[in-house]
Amino acid sequence: MASGENPPSLSPAFPASVRVGIVGIFLIMAVGALYYARSFFLPLVLASLLTLALAPLVRMLANRGIPAAVSAGLLVLLMALTLAVASYTLSDPLTRLLSQAPATITAIGQRFAFLRQPFAMLNDASHQFERLTGGEPATPQSVVIAQPGLLTWVAGTAAGIGTTLGAALILSLFLLANRDTLRIKLVRVVPHLSDKKRSLRVLRDIENEVSRYLLTITAINLGLGFCVGAAMAFLGMPNAVLWGIGAALLNYIPFLGALAGQCLALAVAAVTFPTLTLAILPPLAYLAIQLIEANFVTPTVLGRRLELNPVAILIFLALTTWMWGIVGTILGVPILVVVKVFADNFPALASFGEFLSTEAATEEDEATAAAATAAPLPPPDLQLATVVAAKETPP
Repeated sequence: MASGENPPSLSPAFPASVRVGIVGIFLIMAVGALYYARSFFLPLVLASLLTLALAPLVRMLANRGIPAAVSAGLLVLLMALTLAVASYTLSDPLTRLLSQAPATITAIGQRFAFLRQPFAMLNDASHQFERLTGGEPATPQSVVIAQPGLLTWVAGTAAGIGTTLGAALILSLFLLANRDTLRIKLVRVVPHLSDKKRSLRVLRDIENEVSRYLLTITAINLGLGFCVGAAMAFLGMPNAVLWGIGAALLNYIPFLGALAGQCLALAVAAVTFPTLTLAILPPLAYLAIQLIEANFVTPTVLGRRLELNPVAILIFLALTTWMWGIVGTILGVPILVVVKVFADNFPALASFGEFLSTEAATEEDEATAAAATAAPLPPPDLQLATVVAAKETPP
């Protein structure tokens, strides 16, 4: 081989169709693994979200002289105590609500029986048509399949959610306590000093953006839950505390969560109040609070940088609900926000991040992102990257 020629490439050049097929097969296998191994992946994903949300707080406390292990333990302990108090407070009203569920469902069916009249008329018309044409309507054979009761299902679901939350809290404790070790390992696997600095900068930006979103949206949802609970208590709805907590959790689900909450409020109010005029007030109050939050509070507090494409939200919610059930429905949008932040910080994923956003990025947004990528590192991260690079540089 001549000295001026380039050495032949050792990696085979696959056609574009083969590469697309390989990526598609990998995605299908990844989704299958997330579904069948959800008992393993769900606590891991939840712990990762908690770690990203609490990492800036741990870093701030570390700058004030509090070790990461101590601050992480305190934060996780505070979250565990909050969940324990909430579970104890809700156990009694939730038990009473479940015990009254069969009677409530029967009453709702009787109250809205007029909605079944058009379908009953169509059924009678079809039977008369069959008799006129000489056919005998087939007598359907009923097959009764034994299903677990409502209390059994709720107990099993609550136990599964409790186990997932416990495992996620323990794992997030170790992730937060060993955050510096993980950052050092990340810097070591990157070859050049400039790449080490960029990796730390991108990691810091991702932590800040995700933490800001998760903590802010959680505070907004708690405020919305408080307002909904207070409105339900004022209007005379039963179990106002449950309504507040349910509204806060449902607000993590865009579009569908608010609609589900309003439909439930209408159904329960129709049984609780004697007239439909009074029954329409709780869902209207829920709708008014939701509209104020969605159109004024959230856009003002969060801005429009992390707004997501509604089509992408619905697709991802369907995927996470299928994979992980109720918990996946609540975690779907926070996970999608994390994916978008990652995509915005890596040029190779820019097209995917553009699909997730509500509109295409402007030149000002691109200039801002480029300036953030080229911004100088904070002194601790700069010192970490330099020290690791000096250790890896041969003498």
